[in-house]
Amino acid sequence: MYEDLFKPLQFQFLSLFNHFNWVNALEILLIVSVVLLFYKRYIRHTQSEKLVKGLLFLFFAWIFSEILTILNLTILGMFLKSLVTLIALSLIVIFQPELRRFLGYLGQPGFISKTFFGASQHSSENDENIDVIKELIEAVKYFTKTRTGALIVLQNENTPITFSEVGTTLNADVSAELILTVFHPNTPLHDGAMVISNNKILSAGVLLPLTENPKLSWKYGTRHRAAIGLTEVSDCACLVVSEETGDVSISMDGSLKKYDDLVTLKDDLEKILNISHDTNEKKNGFFGFNTFIKK
Repeated sequence: MYEDLFKPLQFQFLSLFNHFNWVNALEILLIVSVVLLFYKRYIRHTQSEKLVKGLLFLFFAWIFSEILTILNLTILGMFLKSLVTLIALSLIVIFQPELRRFLGYLGQPGFISKTFFGASQHSSENDENIDVIKELIEAVKYFTKTRTGALIVLQNENTPITFSEVGTTLNADVSAELILTVFHPNTPLHDGAMVISNNKILSAGVLLPLTENPKLSWKYGTRHRAAIGLTEVSDCACLVVSEETGDVSISMDGSLKKYDDLVTLKDDLEKILNISHDTNEKKNGFFGFNTFIKK
């Protein structure tokens, strides 16, 4: 029964092999280029890399089963093919949360331009953005000193967060004083997230979706899990300050990066808000995947 699922695919491969030409070679080259680009941008140096290697192993195992069948080792070939098919079908159930987050990430606006051209959607005046960064840094200094928990979403203005309507609308200019007031302990809004977009604090007290990643370290609390959960399904960045330790982190693309100094934090905030003091610097989004901290 399982091997019947692969019969159409097997027929297509045989047909392609018998009628292979230079146009097919160009098509294969294009497919390989797209796959490599996607791999370098979203998979390499992440936990997903192990999953991809596992899928490649299943693919080569299926090819090996076809070779066994051609060599008249029918029983071994059918056994290996059935095993590969069963595992492949099981992956759909096992990785259902990951697939759902992946589809949500593909559906966000500007995904194609960001993937293939490295284009960023953030567009604001540099002077205004620098003021926003200054206010954020001033607030973070106080949060780390007093160990006050905070969760701030840096939202792409072209990617609205629909569930931000659950929070309290502010629509105010960004200022350190207002940020400190919102996240002051025992205030009604301090437990939720603050959403900043286009140099405005849009809302506060926003509830974000929590990540369902079972491999996430136990030491991460609700704020960190909410930050990771949002960035798994959107191109927003989340600034998090731990209430227990005062540590500062930024989550993006479902990964978390911890900061030991405010200078590095300021540099990455400039990249998020698309500010560069070097005109030759490439604006390919946030920091590279090789600097992500995955725990």
